[in-house]
Amino acid sequence: MEKDNSNETFEQELHEHFAFDIDEGQEPLRIDKFLMSRIENATRNKIQKAAKEGSIRVNDTIVKSSYKVKKGDKIRVLFSHPPYENLLTPEDIDLNIEYEDDSIIVINKKSGMVVHPGHGNYSGTLINGLLYHFNNLPVNSSNRPGLVHRIDKDTSGLLVVAKTEKSMTILAKQFFNKSVNREYIALVWGDVKNDEGEINAPIGRNPKNRLQMIVYEDLEGGKEAITNYKVIERFGYVTLISCRLKTGRTHQIRVHMKYLGHTLFNDERYGGDKILKGTVYSKYKQFVQNCFEIIPRQALHAKTLGFVHPKTKENILFDSELPNDMNYVIEKWRSYTKHKNL
Repeated sequence: MEKDNSNETFEQELHEHFAFDIDEGQEPLRIDKFLMSRIENATRNKIQKAAKEGSIRVNDTIVKSSYKVKKGDKIRVLFSHPPYENLLTPEDIDLNIEYEDDSIIVINKKSGMVVHPGHGNYSGTLINGLLYHFNNLPVNSSNRPGLVHRIDKDTSGLLVVAKTEKSMTILAKQFFNKSVNREYIALVWGDVKNDEGEINAPIGRNPKNRLQMIVYEDLEGGKEAITNYKVIERFGYVTLISCRLKTGRTHQIRVHMKYLGHTLFNDERYGGDKILKGTVYSKYKQFVQNCFEIIPRQALHAKTLGFVHPKTKENILFDSELPNDMNYVIEKWRSYTKHKNL
């Protein structure tokens, strides 16, 4: 009797989009709620639709959206099409190039631009633009053309891209060895106590909200993360600081400053879009709301970027101006502080 391979063929045609292994500390929770907390831009409707189509599996069994996840479960979300981030399409996007030669490109990324395609962001990314403007960029271990490092979607500033395999290898080694000079400018809530300091605190995923990172007590929970900060100017209820990274963890400055008690101004993901310091008066609330509208993102800019050029072996340093939204909101706080004698 001939073996029926129809199920096997169907399985081969499916593509894994997401996978989660449930750890010991997981409380029973509906799978639609679980996936909403772990997949960016996912809605309950989208997840329930996926469940109805048989795209959600636990321990290789199709489950309904009401299934309750428990420790030891292996969750897979499968679709018949490949993940959109694998379908890289060239797009004519202005990249705001600061410098270019035959080895590297230095870009001053605008806030709002995602660096590489991912769930919910399949076009308009830096990589889509790179593919349009440049041919034959080398790919990194994640199959992302030219990328050596990244900065968050709503963070503006400098980023280096490799144009050759050799450049990518040499630059990646510098990032790995922590020899790259990176300075960020941030506006944070509260009056930072010390004029300067170092935050040495491991960072890892928040098990309760996978879209956030948190500080762990030891390296078992997180990876080594070191940030040096220095106060530039004080505005009473907020402080302008410079941060230099010794490591490059996801959301590092945002997480370290929150850990210090000084969440970045208007950082929605970490609670900085609330009024965390100041008065209860309605005029003050309106002033802060106006500031939020001026800079509808976390107030963070990657200002300088320095490294050894992969070809010439020279130490090079790139500097960028603060974007208009940051300059404007800083000036608003400066004026407010002066007027209120804070």
